Amino acid sequence: MVNNLAYLYGKPQVTGDLRTVESDFKVFEQLPFSPCGEGEHLLIKVKKTGLNTVFVAKQLANYFSVKENLVTYAGLKDRFAVTEQWFGVHVPGKQQYNLTDLVVDGLEILEYARHNKKLRTGALTGNHFEITLRNVSDINTLVRRWHAIAEHGVPNYFGEQRFGIEGGNIERAKALFSGTKVKDKKKRGIYLSAARSLLFNELVNQRVKENIFDQLQAGDVLMLAGTQSVFPVEAVDEVLQKRFIEKDVDITAPLWGAGALMTAGEPQKLEQSLTAKFDDFCQGLAKFGLKQERRRIRLTLSEGKIETEQDNNIVQLSFFLPSGCFATTIMRELLVYRDLTERIGGKKA
Repeated sequence: MVNNLAYLYGKPQVTGDLRTVESDFKVFEQLPFSPCGEGEHLLIKVKKTGLNTVFVAKQLANYFSVKENLVTYAGLKDRFAVTEQWFGVHVPGKQQYNLTDLVVDGLEILEYARHNKKLRTGALTGNHFEITLRNVSDINTLVRRWHAIAEHGVPNYFGEQRFGIEGGNIERAKALFSGTKVKDKKKRGIYLSAARSLLFNELVNQRVKENIFDQLQAGDVLMLAGTQSVFPVEAVDEVLQKRFIEKDVDITAPLWGAGALMTAGEPQKLEQSLTAKFDDFCQGLAKFGLKQERRRIRLTLSEGKIETEQDNNIVQLSFFLPSGCFATTIMRELLVYRDLTERIGGKKA
């Protein structure tokens, strides 16, 4: 699903290994709030190694003797990694818990407290990543490319995880749009999200290929940094161009659904071209009740650091990405990596 997407800086020539061991890929989830200490929901921060998010949620449901849909999380995290993330369990009442007897191999309870609101999907500021790359073929070239990426960003493609193993979620979305019934609400949501992501990636890919990825155009829709507020561009002037360069605003593309496109002129023509190429997806997403939304096409990392071990061909990276963005999207633009997850049977979340 992502192999044929255009590269902003040209296809990387450097190669290296990703996830040789689980500790080479660390993720630290950051919520925009702290548990308040009271309420019907118990928020639990865990450190998990070699476990996927759904598995941990099932273990928590069993431990608290509740239905699985009463255990929530802000986002999925990879299995073949060391990750810290929050879970929420709906347990009304004022019972106090001691989770010392919650024992699962690969799972460590870091902290927990009650909260007055449900932990919902997407309710996080973002994730901090610490990634170790091994057997890097040309460290100096990789370092130069890293600095370009850190300064200018990369196309905000949805990562391969969104599409499932060998793109299976897209095939299931096609079946869904053809009339196949999917009773499981979560699975149906995953397939719809995959279809939506495919359309978004296609639009970003076209802008990169046409050399207009970072070119403001009249008719574009921009998003303010740090918010989801959007506004249309009637004309491009020096002030707006300066705000774009300084990353105060970003160009957006649609997350497809029912409703009119916000763009005009040439940007709208490009977006409308999707309806000819992916008419079944466009109609299907609208039919299932999704509405037109917007997403930034530029992914900018923050808190970026790089360290190298030239003698061992090792590079260590750390950076922060906003909610809904993929570290593998950064890695894809940085190098041609061999993800060694499958070598030992690991599966991504």
